[in-house]
Amino acid sequence: MNIHDLQPPRPTGGTVVEKTLHYFNDSTARTVYVTDIEFPYPDGELIVSRTDTNGIITHANQVFVDISGWQREEIIGAPHCILRHPDMPKAAYADLWATIQRGERWMGYVKNLRKDGGFYWVYATVLPNIRQGKVIGYSSIRRKPCRNQVAEAEALYAAMRAQEGSHV
Repeated sequence: MNIHDLQPPRPTGGTVVEKTLHYFNDSTARTVYVTDIEFPYPDGELIVSRTDTNGIITHANQVFVDISGWQREEIIGAPHCILRHPDMPKAAYADLWATIQRGERWMGYVKNLRKDGGFYWVYATVLPNIRQGKVIGYSSIRRKPCRNQVAEAEALYAAMRAQEGSHV
């Protein structure tokens, strides 16, 4: 499945902005529609998903399906970057990928894009799945973020995006 096969419809609620996302690891770009509507992370829940080594979703728990707004049939086999919100700097994902490809755990705050253009924040832990000494995929466990840390992440990510924009 290609990232362009998963183009959600233009949202109707809130302020809608059309943005073009350019991915950090290649020249792929896609148009997304974002709103200013935040979806609240449910108390006491964990989002769990697994991907292969290329970031293709192979497992998603029901909380992931519900909060993302996608149907299970749409996300299994899809690239995990369908959740990438344009407010997330490329450098954050570059760091994530570099860390997990070294076989190490990555943790951080992530603003994710819902299918309907809304967003939700998570505190993510991404772990390589290692079998017989070889990375065979990745597991991601997300939990409700601390709002103070989200505010700090928003400021940091805005500064990072500004820095990235100055190098274009």
